[in-house]
Amino acid sequence: MIMAKAIMIQGTMSNAGKSILAGGLCRVFVQDGYKVAPFKSQNMALNSYVTEDGLEMGRAQVMQAEAAGIRPSVLMNPILLKPTNDTGSQVIVGGKVVKTMSASEYFQHKADYIPDILSAYHKLEEQYDIIVIEGAGSPAEINLKENDIVNMGLAKLVDAPVLLVGDIDRGGVFAQIVGTIELLEEDERKRISGCIINKFRGDKTILEPGLQMLEERTQKPVIGVIPYFYLDIDEEDSLSERFSRKQTGAAVDIAVMHLPRISNFTDLMALECMEEVSVRYVSTPGEFGNPDAVIIPGSKNTIGDLLWMRQNGLEAKIIRHASQGKLVFGICGGYQMLGKELFDPEGVESAGTVRGMGLLPIRTTFENTKTRTRVKGHFMAVKGMLKDLSGVEVEGYEIHMGQSVRLENSPALLEYELENVGEVVSGYHEDGASAGNVYGCYLHGIFDKALAAQTLVKTLMQQKGLDISQVKTLDLREYKEQQYDKLADVIRENLDMDAVYRALGI
Repeated sequence: MIMAKAIMIQGTMSNAGKSILAGGLCRVFVQDGYKVAPFKSQNMALNSYVTEDGLEMGRAQVMQAEAAGIRPSVLMNPILLKPTNDTGSQVIVGGKVVKTMSASEYFQHKADYIPDILSAYHKLEEQYDIIVIEGAGSPAEINLKENDIVNMGLAKLVDAPVLLVGDIDRGGVFAQIVGTIELLEEDERKRISGCIINKFRGDKTILEPGLQMLEERTQKPVIGVIPYFYLDIDEEDSLSERFSRKQTGAAVDIAVMHLPRISNFTDLMALECMEEVSVRYVSTPGEFGNPDAVIIPGSKNTIGDLLWMRQNGLEAKIIRHASQGKLVFGICGGYQMLGKELFDPEGVESAGTVRGMGLLPIRTTFENTKTRTRVKGHFMAVKGMLKDLSGVEVEGYEIHMGQSVRLENSPALLEYELENVGEVVSGYHEDGASAGNVYGCYLHGIFDKALAAQTLVKTLMQQKGLDISQVKTLDLREYKEQQYDKLADVIRENLDMDAVYRALGI
């Protein structure tokens, strides 16, 4: 059996652009006729996804799988770390929760997961022609080199050549690359097939003397200078540049709460792509403004983030916004926050009982069992300002630790047929709640279908007396395909693909 060739993208630092470049290479290789899969042995991110078989993986590899034209599989991301605080993470192996560990505990045990990593990799190796591997952080983090399973340690395990990426936009790119290579062992340096300068703004000819000196100093070719560009492509969570965008002036202004442990903010991508909508990420009361709608997204620490909003004044802003008859929508953790009470008897997040915002008639109890559910269904008979969503189809997934119970005989917002709950099952399930102009549910991807996003935006425009006849229907999947093709064009124009194929041995 002919096994897949591999190429690995490593960075001089976090957020050097590894994920996007790996996705771009996936699309280029597919366009060139190869069967391609992404791989990242260990991903630390709050943005996660539930696969068709009910397993959890990082969204960066979902993006790369989409770019490769294949269905996401947990084989592409065997280990996912979801930070719960500054020193600990929920450890997910093979798509299932193992336990929550401190950083030091995980460091002691991470070598135990090498068999899981190699098993996943070898299964992909048997199915594809090329595997595009993404590293994590930097290979020069010498305090983490022992039992490394994400950078050069992984490259050695699977015998992969490496492309080293530096971020010029953050300054010191020549020092980044030279310093990284200098800190590597000799056998690790030999694995580097080329260097890439990423996020360059300006005239490339100005860089030429520096590139020549860089090649002389490192004895490694610079095989590409990638310009700074913006495309609507899923990014890693807290490092996402979308959080710094404060655009205004569109017909509809939506304020999204930028929680400290925000997760699955990709739920808002369908709205961000619409010309009529301005999506702002708000982290202080001063940024709140006077939005048409407030969305509270998911959180890896719902109680902690609720208390954070309570302390810094954002909760008061949201409650006042709701009292003015304006739309508030909570998704997953945001849905839980909107309820009357959050009860944590097992200390999953914060032992005890915490008062919610009191805007929805629900009570949430946290438990150690995680719900992982792919679903498709529809809005039920919706009351209030979003009544036009009644019957509109939805599709996505639930992923949460708590269970919410509706109070006061309040009706559900959604009904859908379960595809799985960890294991494949069938049946119907109701989700969500509403109270006047406040709505919430557990469904990630609730606005991904074009009609759901379009109806929401039209409703908000009608509230302002604006003309809705020109609101366009956006097919998110088609839009993403266009973005991946544009990404591939950027890669082809600015990266020496002949050098990449030589590194692959093709």
